[in-house]
Amino acid sequence: MAEKILEVVNLGTRFKTERGVLKAIDGVSFDVYRGEMLGIVGESGCGKSVTSQSILRLYDEKRLAVYSGEVRFEGKNLFDLSEKEMQDIRGEKISMVFQDALSSLNPVFTVGNQIMESLMIHRKISKQEAKNRAIEMLGLVGIPDPQRRFYQYPFELSGGMRQRVMIAVALACSPKVLIADEPTTALDVTIQAQIMDLIVEMNHKFDMGVMLITHDLAVVAETCKRVIVMYLGQIVEEGLVNDIFDHPAHPYTTGLMDSIPKLDSKKGERLHQIKGTVPLLNQIPTGCRFAPRCPYATDKCHEKMPELVQISPTQKVRCHRAMAHTAEEF
Repeated sequence: MAEKILEVVNLGTRFKTERGVLKAIDGVSFDVYRGEMLGIVGESGCGKSVTSQSILRLYDEKRLAVYSGEVRFEGKNLFDLSEKEMQDIRGEKISMVFQDALSSLNPVFTVGNQIMESLMIHRKISKQEAKNRAIEMLGLVGIPDPQRRFYQYPFELSGGMRQRVMIAVALACSPKVLIADEPTTALDVTIQAQIMDLIVEMNHKFDMGVMLITHDLAVVAETCKRVIVMYLGQIVEEGLVNDIFDHPAHPYTTGLMDSIPKLDSKKGERLHQIKGTVPLLNQIPTGCRFAPRCPYATDKCHEKMPELVQISPTQKVRCHRAMAHTAEEF
């Protein structure tokens, strides 16, 4: 079995706001293994990005965020480390590719300098060595003429090129874990495919664990081994990609699957949609959080929160109905 390199245990993230303390992440637990790609899916507002940024403690802990649970990496709980110790981990051992490369890259520095910065901070190498490594990384992520691109600014590059630069920055120090937070957002379909092929290639080349956060279920099906489905700050289903896609157990997962356009759909047939929207954090319902939108919800669903339970050796689900069906089968 592959080596477990990151373990998230009962993660909770609360934000202090004018409306009071809002719990964005509630009891999220999962593992990331060396060399695997783990997909995390769900609608906007379900907590995917907050989970990934909480792992790296990117929110202001003095004024905004309160974390609970554990994030274990290399035998340490990241929540027990000082800010200086976290800075040594961010970028070197756990890196992140953010959604919007244009706003993530600094507009007043060349892309080469931004790759060099990470290397000089973490590797303590000379400026010339950092420059050579930065040019090498630009070439490695498929940017043509990397020596010339090294001196260019982000605004001089296309969206796809900027995203490749972001990946080069993230991989410069050969991290053990890469968090890719919707890395193909705002890119056209052809470039999306190229960026995903690049992430898969880098996953194999560096033998790192990759957390892929995306709305695109087709991408998950093609690239990931395991998938986590999140809804309103909780994991509602988890398992191997084949299990989840062939036998989705949670009504929310089924709804996401049914929303995928099908080639054999009849002319004029409307796309399936999940009724309603994801509630605000100050309007979280009692019981199952998906119950107000679920076509199978019963009184029990509205009253009691289901636990995330194992329904097969490789699949977990948080649903009273799915658990009842599993019990009947056995």
